[in-house]
Amino acid sequence: MTETSPASPRRPGALARRNRALGARSLGAGAALALLVASGCRGHGAGNSTPVEEYAAGAASAEGADYRIAAGDTLAVRVWNQDAMSNARARVRDDGKISVPLLQDVDVAGTTPTELSQRLQVKLKTYMVNPVVTITVEEFRPLRVSVLGEVARPGQYDLDRGAGVLAALAAAGGLTDYANRSALYVLRSGPDGKSPVRIRFRYDALVQGERLAAGFRLHPGDLVVAE
Repeated sequence: MTETSPASPRRPGALARRNRALGARSLGAGAALALLVASGCRGHGAGNSTPVEEYAAGAASAEGADYRIAAGDTLAVRVWNQDAMSNARARVRDDGKISVPLLQDVDVAGTTPTELSQRLQVKLKTYMVNPVVTITVEEFRPLRVSVLGEVARPGQYDLDRGAGVLAALAAAGGLTDYANRSALYVLRSGPDGKSPVRIRFRYDALVQGERLAAGFRLHPGDLVVAE
């Protein structure tokens, strides 16, 4: 019989490295880049982050703004009294465009339904008198977020719209014993689409239902990191 030496206990750093490696393999190139951003933030403490209480106060007006169309959404484009020019299910492609009769490909990503209605009405005036266009979002893109760090199963998860940080952590199997419950973060693209915002949460505030922490809603593409 071959003797084996007792297994040495897993150190927190080793677990974190294992989780980051598993996460990088399952997330793909885009999220792996986000992982590098997150890793670059590690070790700098809370100084490079914004508490959710401060972030939520500054973002309140933006959260209440009209929904902006994104790739993966399915739109209904209705031109009044012109069924042949309407499209009941126009899926927004990865390039941010949809196909509209006569107009061919139209950029729609980043616009609100009202803005898109007005844009199409202007374009269609070439072909008809006083066109009336109605845009509705029939299906929203999946709420897909990445969860990394000290969680049981790092990876990408599709959540219900309106889900918060606790739902993302639960989907990833919860926190490990080594997680710092005062160092939970959401990395989100900034308003310019380039500079990420690092939003800090406390686990106690989440489970106790504190309004701003528990009421925070994740966006598609957010990265949740447990340190």
